[in-house]
Amino acid sequence: MFIEKDIIQIQERGSDIATVEEQVNYFVNGFPFLQLSKAATVGDGIIRLTDEQIATVISEFDKSASEGEIALLKFVPASGAATRMFKSLFGFLQDNKKDKSVEEFFAKLKDFAFYEDLKTSLAADGNNIETADEKTIASYFLTNKGLGYGELPKGLLKFHNYADRSRTPLEEHLVEGAKYANAGSNVQIHFTVSPEHRDKFEKLVVEVLPSYQTEFGVRYIVSFSEQKSATDTIAVNLDNTPFREKDDSILFRPAGHGALLDNLGQLDADIIFIKNIDNVVPDRIKQDTITYKKALAGIVLSYQKRIFAYLENLKNQANASLLSELDTFFRTELCVVPPADFDSWSDDQKAVYFQKKLDRPLRACGMVKNQGEPGGGPFWAENADGSSSLQIVESAQVDVDDEAQNSIFKNSTHFNPVDLVCAVKNSKGELYDLKKFRDPLTGFITGKSKDGKELKAQELPGLWNGAMADWNTLFVEVPLITFNPVKTVNDLLREQHQ
Repeated sequence: MFIEKDIIQIQERGSDIATVEEQVNYFVNGFPFLQLSKAATVGDGIIRLTDEQIATVISEFDKSASEGEIALLKFVPASGAATRMFKSLFGFLQDNKKDKSVEEFFAKLKDFAFYEDLKTSLAADGNNIETADEKTIASYFLTNKGLGYGELPKGLLKFHNYADRSRTPLEEHLVEGAKYANAGSNVQIHFTVSPEHRDKFEKLVVEVLPSYQTEFGVRYIVSFSEQKSATDTIAVNLDNTPFREKDDSILFRPAGHGALLDNLGQLDADIIFIKNIDNVVPDRIKQDTITYKKALAGIVLSYQKRIFAYLENLKNQANASLLSELDTFFRTELCVVPPADFDSWSDDQKAVYFQKKLDRPLRACGMVKNQGEPGGGPFWAENADGSSSLQIVESAQVDVDDEAQNSIFKNSTHFNPVDLVCAVKNSKGELYDLKKFRDPLTGFITGKSKDGKELKAQELPGLWNGAMADWNTLFVEVPLITFNPVKTVNDLLREQHQ
């Protein structure tokens, strides 16, 4: 299947033949569907915090953070292009297709945070935004003739207006970081970006950081990384042979957000907050986000403390009483149900099982009530070792042709807004090798095209799905106000973004 020059190409990308052959085998054989046991609900897999509990865990978190006992970091996937935000506008500019969303865009143009920049850009070439035709305005908005928003990532677009300035999502994440990822006045934020836009991100940070550091009395430590080419996956033709470019080289494609597991695994922090670049709001409604981010972190620290204590006790006294206590802890709090024949295991076997299950990365995942948004939801699912546990599950992982499985998936009460707080170090303070806790059988196969030819592409297990399948997982209900993504440009006209 692969000739000598293919092998050289694969090695130059930092990958190896065995990995690529495994990817081809997934195209041939497909990925197995995840077996859902039931939807996670409040009281059965999802924690609903009382006001008193929130106050308690936040107090503990604030104490640890302010005294510098823990290193905090905010991880923001920001490499996605904003092209899909402007699909309708591109249709209007290129094909003269004008739908209701395009009409709304022009009718409410002054309500966007980028309005003044667009006005200035048009004026530089002698155009008046008040009298210019809509095609001209769209051209200056989307293309490099003006703002070039159609070619920029979301993180660099103007989202919100303030009295003295307008802010991009990158800046809103800086502000958020000062509010809840502040450890002894140090705020670490890491953005994953695409290579072609990295210089623009770095330039913006240099421009705005001094004012935000002065405003919040903090020192920002901002870093960037790019999705590694070694994590790209091979594309194949419909007959599963390698898809080749016009120069006969193999086509590799970015493998989705699951590829960012490599980036995440190289970050040294005790607590890592994960949140998408476009899920930000103006200051006036930030407080719920700040409160619940701190609450999630406090819960993680609380459970981590208990887990480390149990690991120490297992070393010293793995007696029947401790094993019984651990059994209850796993079933009722960590929501891990052992294999069906667990009761027949010896105490030594149970001790080994609990030790392995305790010694894993830990995450708390915010869950909002399901409002019909696309994406993953919280479920109890079966694992390869016979246990069942909490998983964030995407529709592509479910056999929707199986009536029972489809019913479970559709009846989910909550939705994952990509709101995670992670603890990625063991009891010795060493970073876990996160790849060891990924389920490789949870990838995706999708249909794409290149140069007019159909192809099949493959995504790695999603970062908060299969890539974290073997983590200890807590689901916590958070308010819907904490989830305000911007999928289309007109989403910025919603009350939450004005």
